[in-house]
Amino acid sequence: MTPENHRDKAQRIERSLAKLNDSDWEIRIEAAMLAGTHWVNHVLHRVGASEMSEDMVHASMCMVSVLRKYKLAEPELIAQLEEIEELRPLFVRGDMDGGAKAADRAIALLGSIGERARNLP
Repeated sequence: MTPENHRDKAQRIERSLAKLNDSDWEIRIEAAMLAGTHWVNHVLHRVGASEMSEDMVHASMCMVSVLRKYKLAEPELIAQLEEIEELRPLFVRGDMDGGAKAADRAIALLGSIGERARNLP
């Protein structure tokens, strides 16, 4: 997928995400992860760390060598996406208390990821 396709999908998800509220914390976390993944792919393609045919789906599912390459290219970005992904098993698939607060954190992380992507030269 091209960087522009990733950007368009991330922005569309962000627009949908803006319509949700605190009680929708599970989908807010999921949407933050999905939009964040598109933004990360956008950045990785634009900085030359990945080919157009090489899209990350989940950081947790990447081969170690590929994830290491991405972390070398964009360490903060990958760390932010990984943090969002770590919220999913606890709050989306699990039943931990504090889902709304976790969703707020996911949205904040998405904001940072999106800012990096939008500020690329």
